[in-house]
Amino acid sequence: MLRLADGDDLALNHLMDRWERRLTSFLLRMTGEHDTAVDLAQETFVRLYKARSRYSPSAKFSTYIFSIAANLARNHFRWKSRHPTVSLDAENSDGIPLVGEARDTTHTPAAAMEMSEKYREVFTALQSLPHDLKEALSLFVYDELSYTEIAKLAGCSVKAVETRIYRARHLLKETLQKN
Repeated sequence: MLRLADGDDLALNHLMDRWERRLTSFLLRMTGEHDTAVDLAQETFVRLYKARSRYSPSAKFSTYIFSIAANLARNHFRWKSRHPTVSLDAENSDGIPLVGEARDTTHTPAAAMEMSEKYREVFTALQSLPHDLKEALSLFVYDELSYTEIAKLAGCSVKAVETRIYRARHLLKETLQKN
């Protein structure tokens, strides 16, 4: 990032190679929509590039880039709540959200199907969480950010992050036990 801030525009390519997958995964968990996650990840890099001259390394870069992505996700949810739409492709005939699934050749088809169903249940349960709980849990579990980093990103106390993660796990457990 310091190279980019110093005028080396090609440094953005290195940052994109390094962070694109993690940002897209984070945003997919936040939005539940692959296309939206990809768009928001690209917008994160656009914002990063535009703010390159104002960058000062006062915190970890991961906190900086994830805060941009999280703000874009929040803005997306606000916009989406004001502009509701109905997607024709959002569900299959059983009413289950369509989710990209990883193929695993080491399991039998029955085991792969069972894993796929479990994945869908967890993904659906995660998407049902309130935004602040989903964000905190996702950043902690999947992106391995510390409570302190998440607190800076979310603009709250470390104790609030701890509480959000606890509540998110509790709600996920309740939701998954019902199924």
